[in-house]
Amino acid sequence: MLKKIFLSAVVICFFVSSSIAQELSPIKLLPPDLKSGKLLMQSLKERKTSRSFSTRKLPIEVLSNLMWAACGINRPDSGKRTAPSAVNWQEIEVYVVMEEGLYLYDGKAHSLKPVLKKDLRRNTTIFIQPSRSSVAGAPLQFIYVADYSKMWFAGSDEEKNFYSAADTGFIAQNVYLFCASEGLATVVRGMVDKDALSKDMKLRDNQKIILVQAVGYPQ
Repeated sequence: MLKKIFLSAVVICFFVSSSIAQELSPIKLLPPDLKSGKLLMQSLKERKTSRSFSTRKLPIEVLSNLMWAACGINRPDSGKRTAPSAVNWQEIEVYVVMEEGLYLYDGKAHSLKPVLKKDLRRNTTIFIQPSRSSVAGAPLQFIYVADYSKMWFAGSDEEKNFYSAADTGFIAQNVYLFCASEGLATVVRGMVDKDALSKDMKLRDNQKIILVQAVGYPQ
């Protein structure tokens, strides 16, 4: 009897978790437009942090280019990306929070995979000052998560923390330069209740939130 009850509970949990993800549809992104945007030197000149955001959503063309610029695959033969990573671990997973819900960027498929149908944008801005509250209304929040299980060569947690922080910085800077090129606003933040957000995202124990980055049109 206990065995049947246990199996029934497992089945119910499976279908509940599956239905949550199925409420969100995958977003198939467009191929990157390699001829768009400003010159690199101009983008470097205009790179800046902004904390004032419009609630206007990003069109699919801009979202597609943004994701590829952040950490898309630029060498299909090797699977290597626009942002470097130590030992080519590619341990940084880019979660995307939008009004519709939580997604995970799949670089190989160049798509956003549904994770959770819940608007977690305000959960990433718990420590934002009221005067900067428009950050919470930004249409997109990146959550950079290190998957320690991919860092097979690193020994100590200190090494894992160091390399995952550096690799996150590379991706965040790609986003900064893309935003400068496209006239978008962005700000990267470390003051986040990471424990609470990890629970909201249902992350595993070997996954660690590194930084959060808001992206949107300037207000």
